[in-house]
Amino acid sequence: MFKIVNNFDDLIKVFIIRGIVFLEEQNVPYEIEMDEFEYNSIHFLVEIDDEPIGAGRLRFIGEYAKLERIAIRKSWRGKGYGHQLVEIMLTEARKKGFSKFKMHAQAYLKNYYEQHGFKVHGDLFKEADIEHYLMIKRDK
Repeated sequence: MFKIVNNFDDLIKVFIIRGIVFLEEQNVPYEIEMDEFEYNSIHFLVEIDDEPIGAGRLRFIGEYAKLERIAIRKSWRGKGYGHQLVEIMLTEARKKGFSKFKMHAQAYLKNYYEQHGFKVHGDLFKEADIEHYLMIKRDK
């Protein structure tokens, strides 16, 4: 169901999910959605009955693990898969020794990520023409 991508087929599934959610639904331009960090990040895939439904990306920047590109396909939202994916990503970062986490969260998801202990830092900003907040979480 939830797994770390370790083969090309699963990476393609991740990119398809992100294409559906970010490019199609949210009109994010391809040149912004795909970047130079794709091949040195940890990618996560969520599948239900072999159907790819969710994805996320984890990068390590200095002392922070950055959660990025978290996407759940529309018909699968509201079922808890996104929350589970966030927790799995945090767990993987902790296994790598990280206790500080950050993300650029879409503004409408602020409360969603606050449920995982993230807090807003700074002002609202635009990324890919979508309002975001920098959100940070620190383990105690």
